[in-house]
Amino acid sequence: MENSKEIDALIRLLEDPDQEVYGEVEKRLLEHGNAVVKFLETEWEKSLDTLIQERIENIVHQIQFNNVKEDLSLWYQSGAFDLLKGALVINRYQYPDLDEQRVINQLEEIRREVWLGLQHEMSSVEKIKLINHIFYKINGFSGNTKNHHDPQNSYINQVLDTRKGNQISLAIIYCTIAQKLDIPVYGVNLPQHFILGYIDETKRDEQEFGVLFYINAFNKGAIFGKHDVDQFLRQLNLQPMPGFYAPCSNVEIIRRIIRNLISAYENLGSAEKVAELKELQDILSENFI
Repeated sequence: MENSKEIDALIRLLEDPDQEVYGEVEKRLLEHGNAVVKFLETEWEKSLDTLIQERIENIVHQIQFNNVKEDLSLWYQSGAFDLLKGALVINRYQYPDLDEQRVINQLEEIRREVWLGLQHEMSSVEKIKLINHIFYKINGFSGNTKNHHDPQNSYINQVLDTRKGNQISLAIIYCTIAQKLDIPVYGVNLPQHFILGYIDETKRDEQEFGVLFYINAFNKGAIFGKHDVDQFLRQLNLQPMPGFYAPCSNVEIIRRIIRNLISAYENLGSAEKVAELKELQDILSENFI
């Protein structure tokens, strides 16, 4: 009760024209964190003062951004085992009120469609052809070639709703569904492209890191081999390096999403978003034990 009285008193001070007073009020409200968001949103709806509304929006955004930073740091320091969880943390940057269960349910629906068609004697290529049929033909996913630099292409909830995404978002959805079915498909971090590799787990320590073949999630799940990767690297005048052929870590994938978003918001001239995303980038560069 005392807390809510203090919050009410602080909210009443939001209209104070003195910048120093406002600075202190903002600091105190931020210290309360999530507890003040509902109070602030109620005040925003009641107020007709654009200055108060703007101040409320800034404080709520700062609280939500602090949550994203904490969640990303926790995901990273806990070992970054769940790729989808990392992608959903980034999603909360733009969509803080996202119903994540809805995203999980959408993925589960597609997984179930694939599962119904799976047969025990299927080869690895046949399994991928089945995923491709369900993913691209039945569900209509495709690469967004018209608006490739749109930041919405990097947010999983938007890609699931519009069925259009970039290389990395489509690959994350694709490999999440595959892995839920125990089909060993993992991200491969190629320069200027992001692809997937089908891994033979028994040969993971051998040459080519156990990759049987590669999959292009951006191009309707096209299957190709190592020689195609070699040719792609030659076109870019790049020397082949092991990391261009091997499965990459979940942290590398989330870093790449953030880089894509930074590039997209730079194109749009959104300097504040670029600065905030660079803060998220820094979190994934910190060393931890």
